[in-house]
Amino acid sequence: MASEQFHLIVSYLRDNIKLDEAGLTAQQLRDNMNAQSGMMPAPDGISFEEATVGGVAGLWARPDGGVTDAVVLYLHGGGYVIGSPDSHRNITAQLAQRLGCSVLSLDYALAPEAPHPAAVNDAVAAYQALLADGIAPSKIAISGDSAGGGLTLAMLMKLRDDGIAMPACAVPLSPWTDLTLSGDSMQSMAGLDPMCNADGLGRMAAWFVGDHDYQDPYISPLFGDATGLPPLLIHVGEIETLRDDAVRFATLAAAAGVDCTVKVFPEMVHVFQVFAGIVPEADAALDEIAEFLRTHMELLPR
Repeated sequence: MASEQFHLIVSYLRDNIKLDEAGLTAQQLRDNMNAQSGMMPAPDGISFEEATVGGVAGLWARPDGGVTDAVVLYLHGGGYVIGSPDSHRNITAQLAQRLGCSVLSLDYALAPEAPHPAAVNDAVAAYQALLADGIAPSKIAISGDSAGGGLTLAMLMKLRDDGIAMPACAVPLSPWTDLTLSGDSMQSMAGLDPMCNADGLGRMAAWFVGDHDYQDPYISPLFGDATGLPPLLIHVGEIETLRDDAVRFATLAAAAGVDCTVKVFPEMVHVFQVFAGIVPEADAALDEIAEFLRTHMELLPR
């Protein structure tokens, strides 16, 4: 049974979060998300530093005494329309604290002002800049949540197709892999997940995709070829609308010979890991993620 802390958070979300309310502009949606981001303060022992990497703005989360030769590149969620490194300070800081290495949260271009392929181009540019700065690909991991989880997978496909060295591993959290919204859970979980729904996702997808094909693998990785991707750990909640996006992509990856593990967390909602520090299920999930990253990036335990 889920913890009392989790149920309190979900109750709050159901009563207060209106990130996908019909009729709101992109900027109004962003303002709503930013107004809620302060509810999750970052842990102690982390310093934040604004930077530009590969021509893209970002925010470093650096742990006290952390190593300098390893980096997690983090791609925030928000339907390619909302979200920012600021809104995701807690989860990036929690990862940095657990790993003892810096986490770079990328402020990639958002739709509708910058539709596809701006986001994937920004992600690839930042990754290449890390390589140019002397960080070995075996010491870089990619992670992201929701749209950022889908962007993680799209970016990996782009790196492979362009012949760029792959990172050590990747951790997509509740990845949005199918912008056609064809997964069964899009309907079967409607009304259960307070974080996102098909109507809101559909509006954001239209802003992001523009005149492109919704089944373009760099938009919807579920319709691509997963061959050659690095080891993947995929987390998703049991009662979220994007559950089948994660499970179906894991099936695709496994069939392509990718070392891929998907874990469906009972009773959990979309990207519950952002509540680390308050919700024990989120802390346990991030502990598991940190162990996966530490193993593949060859980091010593903290």
